[in-house]
Amino acid sequence: MRERLIPVLRRARYAAIGAAVGAAIGGLFDRNAASTGGAIGGFVGALIADTRGTASNYLEDVKERTG
Repeated sequence: MRERLIPVLRRARYAAIGAAVGAAIGGLFDRNAASTGGAIGGFVGALIADTRGTASNYLEDVKERTG
């Protein structure tokens, strides 16, 4: 159960950080830009979390094969 929960929480954390950064940057321009920036930042954060998890799994597989 814990192995399934960790990637979900990682994705949520990265999405929240991405949304905050995107909203902050968008907020420098306009209210609507803050909303859009938050949405895009959340999407990018979740994408980074998925990519990081996939890369970690790939690297573990390579380490097991070589050593």
